[in-house]
Amino acid sequence: MPRVLVEIAWIFLRLGCTSFGGPVAHLGYLRAELVERRRWLDDAHFSDLVALCQFLPGPASSQVVFALGSVRAGLVGALVASLCFTLPSALLMIAFALGVARAGSLEHAGWLHGLKLAAVAVVAQAVWRMGKALLTDRTRALLCFAAAALLIAVPSALAQLGVIAGGGAVGWWLYRKASTRHEQASAESAARGHRLALLALFTFALLLALLPMLAATTGARHLAWFDAFYRSGALVFGGGHVVLPLLRAEVVPTGWLADDAFLAGYGAAQALPGPLFTFAAYLGTAMSQGPYAWLDGLWCLLAIFLPAWLLIGGALPFWRSLRRLAWAQAALAGANAAVVGVLLAALYHPVITESVRGGADVVAALLAFAALEHGRAPPWLVVVVMAALGQWLLPMVGVAGG
Repeated sequence: MPRVLVEIAWIFLRLGCTSFGGPVAHLGYLRAELVERRRWLDDAHFSDLVALCQFLPGPASSQVVFALGSVRAGLVGALVASLCFTLPSALLMIAFALGVARAGSLEHAGWLHGLKLAAVAVVAQAVWRMGKALLTDRTRALLCFAAAALLIAVPSALAQLGVIAGGGAVGWWLYRKASTRHEQASAESAARGHRLALLALFTFALLLALLPMLAATTGARHLAWFDAFYRSGALVFGGGHVVLPLLRAEVVPTGWLADDAFLAGYGAAQALPGPLFTFAAYLGTAMSQGPYAWLDGLWCLLAIFLPAWLLIGGALPFWRSLRRLAWAQAALAGANAAVVGVLLAALYHPVITESVRGGADVVAALLAFAALEHGRAPPWLVVVVMAALGQWLLPMVGVAGG
């Protein structure tokens, strides 16, 4: 077991240091590493996990990380994967809050633009490979493109839930007679997993209900902080960018942090790898004072991620049991096609629309995609090369073109 945990720690620590581009890009990096390269699971299983995490509140890519660690080594593996994926950007955010890192204005940072173009290639490859694996007939391809078209027209977290649920309903109707039943897990193992899952879900609900009352009753500053960040992580659908208004409403009007400091931290978070929820580490550190302010950063970081971990930990055992059933396999066939559509829509917006500015960017993104798909280049290498191109070459091309 320790050897497996070392493997998990190394893989997810490296991914936490190199996974730029936001949650959709994270899914591309995760798929490239664990489906393509290491074959921990296949595309169908990976897409099942993505579908589950899209339905749960919280940071979807971080919940997928938890689920992937669980696939490899149970609960301990899930926690190791989550911590290693999260800590690099969290530590950088704490350092920025302490004044060790000075990002300055990132609006025209060439290296950051190069990282965004690397994300275009990574997400495009994930969509391409998952499409080939999961869109095995015309009906699933139509489901995928219909889901993508709807999400491009109506981009919202609620629409994402709707297209995945709709895809599942269509899949159940069309494929229910063609599905097969998987072998059942042992009754003892399933019962033990379900008991732990129920405990996790109960803890999630109990904290959500009790923390506001305890914070109001005691008036303790750290308890109020934990309550604010826990609620923000527990009640948000749609990922990191959606949680920002919730966090601002908690920390700025209360006087815990000035709006300028909030926006400065948000700007720095855009340049870092890993989950955007690690912005909580910056806020906790910036709201505190003294040599141990970093501990408050970790305190707020725990608060915002805890509900996501409790939810995915509580849902996974029931999900594993459910996906063995024939009717569930049929529903997942349609839901997985819709998930490819969700990623396809996200590839267009925000990945391409916020990254590609002109012809030079199109060429650079296509070359990065070719390096991944045909040159079999590792994603981390593409990230490094594209950052260098963005910093030195692409600005010169833009000047020459102008």
